[in-house]
Amino acid sequence: MTDLEAFVNQEGRQELVKQVRSKIKELGIQYMYYQFISVTGRIMGKGVPADHWETLAQKGFQLVYGSTANLFIDRHNRYIGYGPEAWELAAIPEPETFVQLPWDKRVARVFCTVFRGREHPENPGAFLTSDCRGNLRRLHEQFQKDHKGLHLRVGTEPEMMWLKKDESGKPAGGFSKPYCYHIDQFESLRPVFLKVVEYGRKMGLDIIQGDHEDAPGQLEINFTFDETLRNCDRLSTFRQICAQVAREHNIIACFMPKPFVGVSASACHTNFSLWHGGEDEVNPIGNDPMPGLLAPYTYLRGGENTFMPDTDNIRMPSKLGLNCMGGVMEHLPALTALGCSTVNSYRRLLDLGFWAPVFAIWGYQNRTCAVRVSAPGRFENKAVDAASNPYLVATGLLKACDDGIKRKLDPGEPEQRNIYDHVDTIKHLKKLPISLGEALDALDQDEVIKQALPGEMYRVFTHYKRDEWEKFLATPTEWDVETYMDCLP
Repeated sequence: MTDLEAFVNQEGRQELVKQVRSKIKELGIQYMYYQFISVTGRIMGKGVPADHWETLAQKGFQLVYGSTANLFIDRHNRYIGYGPEAWELAAIPEPETFVQLPWDKRVARVFCTVFRGREHPENPGAFLTSDCRGNLRRLHEQFQKDHKGLHLRVGTEPEMMWLKKDESGKPAGGFSKPYCYHIDQFESLRPVFLKVVEYGRKMGLDIIQGDHEDAPGQLEINFTFDETLRNCDRLSTFRQICAQVAREHNIIACFMPKPFVGVSASACHTNFSLWHGGEDEVNPIGNDPMPGLLAPYTYLRGGENTFMPDTDNIRMPSKLGLNCMGGVMEHLPALTALGCSTVNSYRRLLDLGFWAPVFAIWGYQNRTCAVRVSAPGRFENKAVDAASNPYLVATGLLKACDDGIKRKLDPGEPEQRNIYDHVDTIKHLKKLPISLGEALDALDQDEVIKQALPGEMYRVFTHYKRDEWEKFLATPTEWDVETYMDCLP
């Protein structure tokens, strides 16, 4: 039996397929998005009338392999990852992820797991390893087997900027002023963030807080942490919601890390911890009846947080937590290629003084560190930005923690000083990569983190990102023109 056949015939799935049909009838669903996540975090897939649900649930849909790399071409006019001669993938929906779109209740969405084509001469019907979402599920399952049920829980802090449009539809500055935590600036975007909250709650996001950050039009809206795959799905859903709200308000939802000079960039700080046990609890979040099945509204609660202090020093993480921190610090340059994966990402990491990570150090509540203990039992990786693919970030963290635990790695002493003030006096400081090219070099030399991109994923990811870096190097910019147009005689 192939991976695809085992997936379709897994115990209990047919009952879930029937439950989706019941929901389709109950909610009046006419159309469905079948979606998966590309290597860069884009949402890909197809739309199909709801009449065909049972057929799609059994057979899935076909799409070219290159869609996992956005079906983009490189600077040599070759398709990234896979050529036009490549076979077609099979994407099989996961019925438990079915949920209605609150902005058009005729439409629903389901996430899909992606497989190699059924007729592929090599490993037909096997899991397609350029499916980052499927990779995360499988790597997390393996991590749990290797560590007696230990599992990763993640909470992300997505920042983004809401921009005005000019008459041609191009960006025309931030919607609000760059005043951090000012309620008046937050209020100016109230129609936007309330609609995001409304749609998010309908789709299973337990929104817990929000604020105005310190760049023009920059907001951060947070939702409750959870098991890593569900958290990644919710972050992807959040981005879809923001794009829709932007369309409704004729503004731009900007996930570019640093569109403005002289102000902070948009991060996506990733808080993580390892747990034993816990129970799934359904949180309807104001939905009665819920416009989907239970999984989008389910959160993992309780259990033992293994990062909590195990000594009298309430600031110091447990021994296992310190080992995981050691793994993250050991592999932070390569992890940065996953968390800060665009050319623009390094505009954020280059500037001192904007609370962005610049050096590979850790500390307690110290925002000048790349990784900090943000609360007892919780670490925050700051080397992740608004444009990151959360599924790749999570697989990287799993591999770093796994290596730290197995090798009992020591992260060294925490740094409590404002590191921006001591750059010239601390000899042991190791800088994070200062460009996408440098980060990709670090990834290429890190055999542990490369395992977070198994099979074809590493090849596809590096093809995409090396090409992005080379395109940047080869393209004259406005800065080039302004600086060198009159450089001689």
